[in-house]
Amino acid sequence: MNTLVILTLVCGVLSLLCLTTLHFVSSEFKPNWRMISEYALGNHKWLITLFFLFWGLSSVMLSIVLWNDALSFWTKLGVILLLISAIGEISGGLFDVKHKLHGLSFLLGVPTLPIGALLVSYQLIKMEAWKNHESIILFTAHSTWISFIVMAITMGMMMSGFKKAGIPMGPNVEPPKDLPAGVIGINGYANRILVLTYIGWMMVVSFIYLSI
Repeated sequence: MNTLVILTLVCGVLSLLCLTTLHFVSSEFKPNWRMISEYALGNHKWLITLFFLFWGLSSVMLSIVLWNDALSFWTKLGVILLLISAIGEISGGLFDVKHKLHGLSFLLGVPTLPIGALLVSYQLIKMEAWKNHESIILFTAHSTWISFIVMAITMGMMMSGFKKAGIPMGPNVEPPKDLPAGVIGINGYANRILVLTYIGWMMVVSFIYLSI
């Protein structure tokens, strides 16, 4: 199992490296309001595809590892939700932001992980080997749902601003190249923080697994 845990960490790091690189090679996508998926509209679509695939593979491998410690129904449900999240992450790379299935990929990948992380984390801290790591496990687990709520709020703020500015929105509408005056655009930052918290929780659990 240690090999799978190490691969979980490696894939998580590679995913974050892909995302970091995109900020430099696709700097035209302003990180304050452009969502990560929109990098697929640029000249380095392969990088955003790798980002999603590495993220998804990391989640798959951690799901396999944690299944052995899933002793209750709720823990098993948490691991299953983590696996569903992995399917959504991988689908996000296979079906880019222009594809009709990208929205479904989001629904599978994003809302499921916070619930899964909480269910798994509260089971892990009940186990003797994990008790000393309770604070960091719960901190990272709760950060996932908090970041999700923050992203939803900031997305709502931007969309409301677009509506007031008379800017059309929809799946087949190209986003504006610049943020219009008066529109609050911090959802991009929230989106990136969400990714950091999601992968961060997985990496924390993986590091602890290796240490016990």
